[in-house]
This record gives sequence, C-alpha cells and structure tokens, in this order.
Amino acid sequence: MRRCRAAERDTGGAVLAEDEQRAPAAVVFDALGLAYEEAFAASAPHLASLGWLVERLKPGSRVLDVGSGTGRPTARVLVDAGHRVLGVDVSPVMVELAVRQVPEAEFRLADVRELPLDEGSFDAVCAYFSLLQMTRAEQVAVVGKLAAALRPGGLAVLATVPVDVEGVDVTFMGQPVRVTSFATEDFARLAADAGLSVLAEENVLFTPAHPDGGPEPQVFLYCRRDAG
Repeated sequence: MRRCRAAERDTGGAVLAEDEQRAPAAVVFDALGLAYEEAFAASAPHLASLGWLVERLKPGSRVLDVGSGTGRPTARVLVDAGHRVLGVDVSPVMVELAVRQVPEAEFRLADVRELPLDEGSFDAVCAYFSLLQMTRAEQVAVVGKLAAALRPGGLAVLATVPVDVEGVDVTFMGQPVRVTSFATEDFARLAADAGLSVLAEENVLFTPAHPDGGPEPQVFLYCRRDAG
C-alpha cells in the first residue's frame, strides 16, 4: 500500500501536511508501528480475554476486531483457533503489518465510526483500547454500533483505560495523544445501555514493555448481546 507524504486541499492557498488531515489515531499508530506490538502483545489479561472468547465461540465464527493494529495477538489467536476475522484500523502502517503477519485474516483500512456494519453479522466483536481517541459521544455511538452488529447472543470484549477524563493531552510511547475515557462503572453502563449484558469485568494494572511505559489501569469487559 503506497502512502503519499503530503496532501493538498482548498484552504485559501495553504498546503496542509498529510498528518493534519488524517485521524489523530492514524498519525500516532503509523509512527509506533511494531513498537506497539512489542510493548503490548504479551499482555496476560489481553491473552486471557482472547482465551475466554475462543472457549465460547463455535468453530468458524465471524469476529470483528476494531483497532486491529499489527494483527498480533488478537487476529493471530482467533485465526489459529479456526475463526474468520475482519480487522479494521485507521492506520495504514498497522494494516500493512497485519496483512503481512496474519494473511489468513481480512483487514481493512477504515474508521469504524464511518464503516457500515450489517446488523447481526458477527458472532463476536473485540475493541481493545481503540476507543480512547474518540469523544465520549463517539464512543457511545460506536459501542452501540458494535452491539447491533452482533447476532443475538453474540460476544464482545471491550477494553479501555478506566479513567474519568475528557480531551486530555498526554504522551503515549513518545507520541502526543489526546484521550477521552470513562471510569469503570460508567464504561460498564455504556455497554449495558447499548444492549450488552456485562458478564464479568477484570481490572488490572499493566506495564507496557517500553522504556517510557509505566503501570496503567486497564479494564476488560466480557459481554453478551441481549437476545431480546
């Protein structure tokens, strides 16, 4: 996939750098590339949540991975367990890596906020820390969209950093990032309001394998779409 270094649009004669026109998450994760995988792929809670899914899904289940990154560990684990995975990510670099590393899965360069999803078309959905650079309203809308994309009884794993912040500028692995999130109870309520039954939640502290990494709180919600 070839990428242009710069792009132009009608701004009264100004030329804008490509990074100024693209989703902020795309800029960050293009820059991080494989460093993100190296920092997070060995996360025991992440791998445990994938094990929870694999134990409950029928062979050949269709799974949507939102913010699929490099394809590892999520798509790789699910494909190896015999499932059909569609990964979506806004970062061209991440999509290129995922296609190369997990060729058995399908990956699309797309923003889930804009991606059409048929109702009831997936047996499971995963969203690992991929909502953090969205506004609260966008997160509510996306979780509702993912819940609707699940078949009745379908499973979801949602993970975020459970802090009550909105539009806060931080440095993440050396990259400037603006983050928005919810406290654990509010994130669980968001899932429930979307029509998901929260079967369990796990709160952990995880330290990324990165020189700038410090302990960060994480919450994993294990959910099922209500049948009714």
